[in-house]
Amino acid sequence: MAKDKQPRKPRAETPKGFRDYFGADVIERRDMLAKISAVYERYGFDPLETSAVETVEALGKFLPDVDRPNEGVFGWQDEDGDWLALRYDLTAPLARVAAQFRNELPTPYRRYAFGPVWRNEKPGPGRFRQFYQCDADTVGAPSVAADAEICAMLADALEEVGIERGDYIIRVNNRKVLNGVLEAAGVYDPNDPEKFVEERGIVLRAIDKFDRLGREGVLALLGEGRLDPSGDYTKGANLTFEQRERIMIMLKGGHENNLAAFDFLAERSEIGKQGIEELEEIQDLLAAQGYGPDRIVIDPSVVRGLGYYTGPVYEAELTFEILDEKGRKRQFGSVAGGGRYDDLVKRFTGQAVPATGVSIGVDRLLAALRAKGRAGVQAPGPVVVTVMDRDRMADYMAMVGDLRRAGIRAEMYLGNPKNFGNQLKYADKRGSPIAIIQGGVEAAKGVVILKDLILGAKIAENATLEEWKDRPAQVEVPLTELVAAVQKMLALYKDLAP
Repeated sequence: MAKDKQPRKPRAETPKGFRDYFGADVIERRDMLAKISAVYERYGFDPLETSAVETVEALGKFLPDVDRPNEGVFGWQDEDGDWLALRYDLTAPLARVAAQFRNELPTPYRRYAFGPVWRNEKPGPGRFRQFYQCDADTVGAPSVAADAEICAMLADALEEVGIERGDYIIRVNNRKVLNGVLEAAGVYDPNDPEKFVEERGIVLRAIDKFDRLGREGVLALLGEGRLDPSGDYTKGANLTFEQRERIMIMLKGGHENNLAAFDFLAERSEIGKQGIEELEEIQDLLAAQGYGPDRIVIDPSVVRGLGYYTGPVYEAELTFEILDEKGRKRQFGSVAGGGRYDDLVKRFTGQAVPATGVSIGVDRLLAALRAKGRAGVQAPGPVVVTVMDRDRMADYMAMVGDLRRAGIRAEMYLGNPKNFGNQLKYADKRGSPIAIIQGGVEAAKGVVILKDLILGAKIAENATLEEWKDRPAQVEVPLTELVAAVQKMLALYKDLAP
């Protein structure tokens, strides 16, 4: 008789496109978000936590494929047949909240939020299906003063977390300017937005590649097309010489932070004229607060989700160089972006509700801080009180209690205390700076031994010990002076102190 087949053990592996965050990563993110939150609250923004699950209807048309509601998001049908999904971003939930609680919330409503979002997309290197965002938005403020404030606040937040002035730039554009330039170039009709859709898509993608391809590369894409060095051909927009020059004026003017280059829009496009006036106002408002072109610049080459934004758009770019996976130098790139989206809440209320906001890519900003040496340092572990005598557990726990009440991170070893060497191995694995030892002999004398594990690690590495030649690797102190002695030893490593 055949034996019953044993059930297969589940594979202990993270699902594809997802990852686990351990202690140091979680602490780094927590500390960074705390600094950003402090800046946002200083500007008068309140925190908001929304449900991780929204109805697909609430997430709306901004999903990649609204005809298939479980594409692009992790969606399912509940027992009533309604489609639900994990939130795709933090903005769509805000629009739902602003509509649902419009009678209770102040107007304007200023909120910030952070947390994970989920996208059911093909994972790849550096591309995950779950990642963190940190948003700040103002709902109900039609003035571009709200956009200027978001840009100033973003600059302050970057500097607060450790991105120094000169290592970042916030670029500001306006969808109205882009539409105006396209209208003046003959590829946008405000009375028929569906006209020239294909040409406009090619043009906008070309503009977005200006920094990478340069003038000649963009001109090729605006014309007949471009053959890149690999032999791949990209179809062009087939614009005339005059049309191409109109668009290139925009790129030149934007990078010079010179709005005068757009004088031609005053006669050719009313919406373009409005966009220029809004950018000029933003520029003046920022200058009045001391935010000049060393931090925030007007750059009409910025292209962001034009089906989403209705006015000013902005992007924070880190300008310092890093080495890519092939050892080549490149700029770090964008870590945040946003803009005005006056039509999003309207989906729920039927009434236009102005809104503007920014989203920071939390993981990318953390990676930038690590590249600058501002994050990624291993956080110290707890002071570990070892266990030498099972009958004296209460004494050991009392030591831990005294340390904790003094604000020192501490724990008692809770594994099998039979092998003392394993206790020290545990402390090393935890990154503990100090191990506290008290056997029967020490207890009778009323003392404890403090073992300096950081110094011990230096000795194990055969590091130069000149600066520590007079410092013993372990000391004996009275039990009554335990807390003070631990504080003194931790002070020697103040950069690592918990």
